[in-house]
Amino acid sequence: MFKATPNPPESGTDSQPSLDAEKMKEAADRAFAHYFPPADAKPAKRRKYQLFAVAPGINDPEALLANASEDLLSISAIAADLADDVEGTHRSVALAISRLTDGVQLLVERVLDHHEALAAGKV
Repeated sequence: MFKATPNPPESGTDSQPSLDAEKMKEAADRAFAHYFPPADAKPAKRRKYQLFAVAPGINDPEALLANASEDLLSISAIAADLADDVEGTHRSVALAISRLTDGVQLLVERVLDHHEALAAGKV
């Protein structure tokens, strides 16, 4: 019977198998380190039902405050628009949400202005 592929060459040196075993061990160690990091390298525990989180690499307070300010304006606009469509106590609740977000948005804007003043060296 004819064999389509030849047998691999036989190696007379013992160094090749030991070198291959060493490379395999290093590769396995890297894989284990990647998929199973040590206990002290694990990320901090998150709350059980947390859906959203700020990316840990974002350290620009101005960008975070500007984003929060825009989000508060959006919430206020949604609540005000909802207040136009409902009546009674639901309208009062929607207007209260709108006014609360307006107040918090003013606080965020104040902090943002203070941060900009510090950056400009005015304070």
